[in-house]
Amino acid sequence: MVEKAYKFRFYPTPEQENLLLRTLGCVRLIYNKALAARTQAWYKNKERVGYKQTSAMLTHWKKQDDLDFLTEVSSVPLQQGLRHLQTAFTNFFSGRTKYPNFKKKRAGW
Repeated sequence: MVEKAYKFRFYPTPEQENLLLRTLGCVRLIYNKALAARTQAWYKNKERVGYKQTSAMLTHWKKQDDLDFLTEVSSVPLQQGLRHLQTAFTNFFSGRTKYPNFKKKRAGW
């Protein structure tokens, strides 16, 4: 079987670029908050927090006044960020990778 790859260039309008940047920022925020919560739960109570619990945390975070901007973006990328974090922990506990890192804001694309 031959696998092919395609590369596309994306030229978003200013409105699309603004929405994309807000969405990526929210995904990074949720990933980092969930990672901090999972790390804190382990070091304080020696309990593991899974995807289900972090998804419930996401629902709670969306209802907070200081995080109400999370409702302005699609929920699908936010949930996918939590799934990526779950995969990172699965790989860590199986010995394939190091402990997950916090995501940083990068300048430029």
